[in-house]
Amino acid sequence: MDNLIFSLNSTMPLFLVMVIGYLLKKKGMLTKEFISAAEKFNFDVTLPALLIRDLSEIDIYGTFDLKFVVYCALATTGFFGLTWIGARILIKDKKSVGAFVQVACRSSAAVLGIALIQNMYGSSGMAPMMIIGAVPLFNIYSVLVLTLENPENKSKGALKKALKNIVTNPIIIGIVIGSAISLCRIQLPVIVDKTVGNIAAMASPLALIVVGASFEFSGALKKIGLSIAGTLVKLVIIPAVFLPIAWACGFRDEKMVAILVMLCGSATPSCYIMAKNMGGDAELSSSVIVLTTLISAFTLTFWVWLLRTMALI
Repeated sequence: MDNLIFSLNSTMPLFLVMVIGYLLKKKGMLTKEFISAAEKFNFDVTLPALLIRDLSEIDIYGTFDLKFVVYCALATTGFFGLTWIGARILIKDKKSVGAFVQVACRSSAAVLGIALIQNMYGSSGMAPMMIIGAVPLFNIYSVLVLTLENPENKSKGALKKALKNIVTNPIIIGIVIGSAISLCRIQLPVIVDKTVGNIAAMASPLALIVVGASFEFSGALKKIGLSIAGTLVKLVIIPAVFLPIAWACGFRDEKMVAILVMLCGSATPSCYIMAKNMGGDAELSSSVIVLTTLISAFTLTFWVWLLRTMALI
């Protein structure tokens, strides 16, 4: 029961903020112009600031574990690759492939991972190492799949455009800057640190409001099959495949919890922002984000219970 209550406390507030965004749009308080501007502001400014803040605060040298980081990187590559192959074969509407792959694979790893491990063990444990191993690849693979699966980019220059999108993507730039600050052990001036922190604090709430305000039941119902499939891949299939591999590698306790969140945390709201800004299927993205945020409270509780029953955490 404690695990259920904790998971509900972690996910339901996020879901309710989306509901507020939806209701505010229905009341006419949030206009299409505001939503469009907020999406761009979130993508270009607040989300990069959030990554700079989080990554710059990581003690890379004090917590580095090569085996664990390599597992996170290889697992991320594995489930992105397998989902991409499966989506290209099974999804008839090719316009939805890129958004499906991104939203089915990309978790709210940083925020949920740190919160869950701190709740269970009293410290952030191996969450920072998971962030280093997985979060940069989450973003790089998302840019690749959204660019290469965009019908408008079906040309010889698609790969070149994908590489350009990676280099110029604001979120990836934020990851590079934050990681460099941590690696070089740079102490930011208080004024700069607080400014970045204030901007970063807007990222998640604004993203959730925008996702809720952009959600359309008619569009979601049209793609309910894909939405359910993406939710199942995110919360059930990926952890069922890759958690046993983590067990075989000998990972336990904080490492296993960090891996769990990486594999089956709810889809991050930034999936919608990136899909919208890169010509992906934003309706499908918002639908899966809403579903995984709501359902992950129960699936995450199940996986925690299962791992505890097996004495792995």
